Amino acid sequence: MNSCPPILLVEDNPLDVDLTLRAFQRCKLDNPILVARDGEEALAWVPRWESGETQPAVILLDLKLPKVDGLAVLRTLKVHAELRRIPVVALTTSRENRDIQAAYDLGANSYIVKPVGFDNFMDVAQQVELYWCVLNELSQ
Repeated sequence: MNSCPPILLVEDNPLDVDLTLRAFQRCKLDNPILVARDGEEALAWVPRWESGETQPAVILLDLKLPKVDGLAVLRTLKVHAELRRIPVVALTTSRENRDIQAAYDLGANSYIVKPVGFDNFMDVAQQVELYWCVLNELSQ
């Protein structure tokens, strides 16, 4: 059984899911990776966390999602008393200032524009792992 908390990847693009999973696998990340393929699937984790399942070390959240968009997911998580401390990193293609401001206004802990290319994405994966899964202290 893995003692490391999971990482929740909320991403609807199958190619980006595959790229992220391969990058984390190549980094030999100890944290299990959970995948929600739209905002509705991401929010389906809320009752599971409320009932005691291990909360993620970090949530990597795309903003442009079907069913429920990423900003709505972020808003829901950050108003929830038990979940607002989970770090949320917006990992998206949008460089638009209004998206960046909205994400931070709603409580995002970081905003990263998805890099193009596997090598660049490997750099991001390594930094996510190092900061959010190794260095960052989680609330108990």
